[in-house]
Amino acid sequence: MLSPRQEEILKAIVEEFIRSATPVGSNTLLKKYDMPYSSATIRNEMMALEREGLLEKTHTSSGRVPSTEGYRYYVENLMEPVMTGKARNEIASIYDFSNWSLEDAIQKSCDVVSQMTSLTSVVLGPEAHAQTLRHIKMFPVDEMTAVAVFITDQGHTENRTFKFDETVSLDDITRCTEILNDRLAGTPISEVAEKMKGLKPVLANEIKRSEVLFNAFFQAFVKFASRSMYYSGAGNMLYQPEFSDIEKLKQMMRMLEDSSVWKQIAANSQIAVTNPDSAGSVFWTEDYAIVSHPVGLTGDDSTQLMVVGPKRMDYKEVMNILDYMAEMLERLYRRKG
Repeated sequence: MLSPRQEEILKAIVEEFIRSATPVGSNTLLKKYDMPYSSATIRNEMMALEREGLLEKTHTSSGRVPSTEGYRYYVENLMEPVMTGKARNEIASIYDFSNWSLEDAIQKSCDVVSQMTSLTSVVLGPEAHAQTLRHIKMFPVDEMTAVAVFITDQGHTENRTFKFDETVSLDDITRCTEILNDRLAGTPISEVAEKMKGLKPVLANEIKRSEVLFNAFFQAFVKFASRSMYYSGAGNMLYQPEFSDIEKLKQMMRMLEDSSVWKQIAANSQIAVTNPDSAGSVFWTEDYAIVSHPVGLTGDDSTQLMVVGPKRMDYKEVMNILDYMAEMLERLYRRKG
């Protein structure tokens, strides 16, 4: 258990290092934080915090930087999330619309989070196996183009533009959509593509351009079942000094493209660190920090907004933004499960 003085010093070091990205020494704390202690006392406390594993000493400076355990302690015990009215108004303004779909709103939220934090944001949607197909809507554009909208029981939508190699009549498109709605409604998304294979003879008997339409729908369902993640702002990592190492950057890009990594992170909530004033959780890997926040849109927390960045990220700002973003999404789009 840390003393109040040790907590004050650790909090100042974490927040100063977040701002400056340079090791923090006792003189910096005296000058910038007006601490009522001598330089020797602060140095002694910093050495004690280092022995506790909360601070680390770098080889290039006499100052200290927070360790992963130091960040953990800060998030769990010292951080005070307080969001300014300006930031709240900025977030609220993006939801001043009347015609966005839930999918569009979530992706827009992801984009805004990455812009506001200058980090990379991720939205992890509901698992495909937990959703069933509710309805297909088809909107012909011309004889060789159509837009399909797939809607699940959880309100998740997927839009797909079909560009056919051959002309397809409006009658064929309409009849195909009717058959698929009749035979596939209520089917888990992860099973739709396989079930569709059995409908190939049915479509062939009733539709002239059945092969063209079958292939278009089949590929769309395969993509729909596998797509449960969206990310934004990957390029922001280029401006973080921690990612000047190109190998670290490559590793992060591979991680972003692997949805199974994010699903595993979301599933490990029991090892996350939380703050009493936020619904978000923080995870640490060897090189990154990840803040994850549930968004209860369908009666559960299957949708997660996440921010990934260096361990030196501004946890207070990130958790404030995610808290309010989730609140706005739930207020406008929440459905009972």
